[in-house]
Amino acid sequence: MPKLQEQFGQIDIYLFDQLLRGRVAPGMVVLDAGCGFGRNLVYFLREGYQVFGVDSDPQAIASLRRLAASLAPGLPEENFRVEAIEEMSFPSASAGLVISSAVLHFARDENHFLDMLHGAWRALKPNGLFFSRLASSIGMEHQVKRIAGRRFLLPDGSERYLVDEALLVKLTEELGGQLVDPLKTTVVQNQRCMTTWVVRKGA
Repeated sequence: MPKLQEQFGQIDIYLFDQLLRGRVAPGMVVLDAGCGFGRNLVYFLREGYQVFGVDSDPQAIASLRRLAASLAPGLPEENFRVEAIEEMSFPSASAGLVISSAVLHFARDENHFLDMLHGAWRALKPNGLFFSRLASSIGMEHQVKRIAGRRFLLPDGSERYLVDEALLVKLTEELGGQLVDPLKTTVVQNQRCMTTWVVRKGA
């Protein structure tokens, strides 16, 4: 048995939770929208899933292609593309799981946020699972400072586009989705808040 880190990489703990609860079926098409260097894809590559990823960073995609070649040699390089999430070239309704981990909070403004969200959602099959972790103001409302719109300065010194419970509930309804889990927020003391948003797409 490989060590846990070799088997799962640096997978997001809340994405790991979805695996443990059997919500990601073997053979499911997995698309990581904003994949970075592929930290959430190691397990899926090892286990023979059809894996796809996009990121705007060419170095990240080059690194992910090398990772995929070592863990899943049969996967084509073109599964991993240098693209903006809002302009992904993958077909609509093509993935059973779409991952958007630590991505949406980099939105420049509301329009950019919605464009990225809809780009990721478009690729999801009916009944598919959308997994997102993103910065929020939940639990830290009095420690963040508004810059403009929903862009805030966080206690850790970073600037992020922040969501809250009301917005995520509203977006879930507008997308025609259903929350698979209640919203879960991790508050990192005097630094930031990260909310897990898991939605099932309607049939």
